[in-house]
Amino acid sequence: MAERKRVLLLGGTGTIGTHVAPELIRRGFSVVVTSRSAHASDGSGVEYRQGNAKDDVFLDALLSERFDAIIDFMIYSTDAFSARCETLLSHTDHYIFLSSYRVYGDTGCAPITEESPRLLDSVDDPEYLKTDEYGLAKARQENILNASGRKNYTIIRPSITYAGDRFQLGTMEANEFLVRALKGKTVVFPKEMLSKRAAMTWAGDVGKMIARLVLNEAAFGETYTAASAETVTWNNVLKIYQKILGMQVKYVPLSVYQSIVGRPWQIRYDRMLHRVIDNGKILRATGMKQSELMPLYEGLRIELQKFAAAPHFKNVDEAMQARFDRALIDPPKAQPKPAPKPEPKKGLLRRLNDYRKKGVLMKVVKKKLYKIAPLRKAVHGIKRIFKKS
Repeated sequence: MAERKRVLLLGGTGTIGTHVAPELIRRGFSVVVTSRSAHASDGSGVEYRQGNAKDDVFLDALLSERFDAIIDFMIYSTDAFSARCETLLSHTDHYIFLSSYRVYGDTGCAPITEESPRLLDSVDDPEYLKTDEYGLAKARQENILNASGRKNYTIIRPSITYAGDRFQLGTMEANEFLVRALKGKTVVFPKEMLSKRAAMTWAGDVGKMIARLVLNEAAFGETYTAASAETVTWNNVLKIYQKILGMQVKYVPLSVYQSIVGRPWQIRYDRMLHRVIDNGKILRATGMKQSELMPLYEGLRIELQKFAAAPHFKNVDEAMQARFDRALIDPPKAQPKPAPKPEPKKGLLRRLNDYRKKGVLMKVVKKKLYKIAPLRKAVHGIKRIFKKS
């Protein structure tokens, strides 16, 4: 009997990891999961190792055992990842790096594909680019992998995932908005975000996608967006929470919401962008179908009802809860938007390059040409000929 392949999940007790591990067991793998807290065996066959996977001594001892695949759920600074990337790649046949769909830039309402521009490559915002904010950090770490000279890695970019005790609304986490909803308190939400499209996927489906890519050589050196293609607005999401939980909502200006919750970069460079996913690449790679994925309403209903039956909040930010309460009693005034700084006039080549990055170069060229009277007249003449024929 062939020995089972071994897979190590670094920090694998989170929302996605808890679905990946049992899926790997079902697929015949032996699974070891690291966690900073103690986990008793649950009879599933998953083995837990207690320790901090960011600690070099703990990690070196683990890697000395040799694993056929490593799935890395840890969140690193770019410098920290750079320091350990080679170690991880050289100690396994297949390294799977959990990135994020938040690396993507603004595509308007066009579906996001793996080739869509990333924020790191397309945003002209010096203040933002100076940070190592989550979306930028993940993109920079992808670059480190791509420059490693190795091909035994796969990059996974999950969308917003929900399950267990992980739920999100706008930029709020469960311990910020759900704790209020279950106590009958009002939750605030920004008016300007209501019409923006959100990408939310049940963690169980993302877990299946990842498990089916493990040791799949066709996935080596590839990047996949792990998500459902179902598209909803944040207004739709709010209505689902309201229907299931009876949640009360007060709509406020975006500046008021940000003054309570913070996270300006996440608001500006994710939640205020339309997020529509084309998941064709990962469906083809895993043999899955969109029709097999959990519909958002059904998934949230199941997970929220389970959570509401036994709520267990971690690290509730009481200071933020107090800000919510104060805002509802005495709403702060919306801050006026600062006047936009005039952009320096760009030369023709730079403008064309910007259009190319945004994927609208041909559209702009056609529009410009159409403004030339003789060409426009010729186009209308051709249309009339085709109509007559």
